[in-house]
Amino acid sequence: MTELFLPMLIMTDPPRHSQLRRIVSRAFTPRRIAALEPHIHTLVDDLLDRTPDADTWDFVAELAGPLPAIVIADMLGVPREDRDRFRTWSTTLIQSNPTRGEFGPGLDAAAALYDYFASFLAERRTHPQDDLMTALVHAEVDGRHLSEEELLGFCLLLLIAGHETTTNLLSNSAVVLAHHPDSRRKLVDDPAGIPAAVEELLRYDSPVQGLARTLTRPVDLHGQHLNKGDTVLLLFGSANRDDHAFPDADRFDIHRAPERQVAFGHGIHFCLGASLARLEACLALQALLARHRDWDVDLDAAVRLRSGPIRGYASLPLRPGKRTSSTPREAHR
Repeated sequence: MTELFLPMLIMTDPPRHSQLRRIVSRAFTPRRIAALEPHIHTLVDDLLDRTPDADTWDFVAELAGPLPAIVIADMLGVPREDRDRFRTWSTTLIQSNPTRGEFGPGLDAAAALYDYFASFLAERRTHPQDDLMTALVHAEVDGRHLSEEELLGFCLLLLIAGHETTTNLLSNSAVVLAHHPDSRRKLVDDPAGIPAAVEELLRYDSPVQGLARTLTRPVDLHGQHLNKGDTVLLLFGSANRDDHAFPDADRFDIHRAPERQVAFGHGIHFCLGASLARLEACLALQALLARHRDWDVDLDAAVRLRSGPIRGYASLPLRPGKRTSSTPREAHR
């Protein structure tokens, strides 16, 4: 799928990687992410207010998809009314499979995104705003601005990574918690356990299953010799189910402390938006559990994403059960 993209941070090596990462990391400091919490609270409540209390609704279309799309669009400075187009383009991109010759739809989506962002970046050069796109346009490395290709690569990466992975973390979580009602009810009774449960959800059903990397030196691993230049697939999902790292790894346990889970990667390429994804997931699950002690998902009617690295749902029918006693706004106080 990377053949569809201009140069991106996740496919860049040091020293350029370090220089570019320093620029965008300023938007994801703990202070900046913490400041988003009231805004995300409001977004979650507004989205859930539109869903029925008893009838089946599409969890992806109504909550898991719009929430992170709105958040990253607001951070970038993109008009909120464009988020539905972005979600369509983004989903098309992650479901493109060049190994099966499926270039057409992905190329069209990438071209549409690049055209949109090229115009938007040009506008930000002449009319700067207090947003991430303005910061990227005016950022300098060693006295030089980023190239147009680097800027467009940044925009596309932030758009896709900023909401596609969080969307699927949420949809996977809804399914796992539907299948583990005892754990779900424990979280209803003790919302303080939600952050730890999110870590276990990331481990148990990782939204990003893996990424390809090219070796820069020969490696011998588990009796297998790999040469410089070989392409390897790092399977985060498999590592998160490794019994050597996590005893009884195929068991979902909200009381587990999976400090070594690698759903966000590891090392210099650790996901910049990990803290934002965690915050969105915690607040969304907190609000959902505050409204509904129980829910079911219809997997026969659900639609899986057709994506190599991303695991999640394009559509997920959810039917709420018994409503909890607290109202959603009260649960936040």
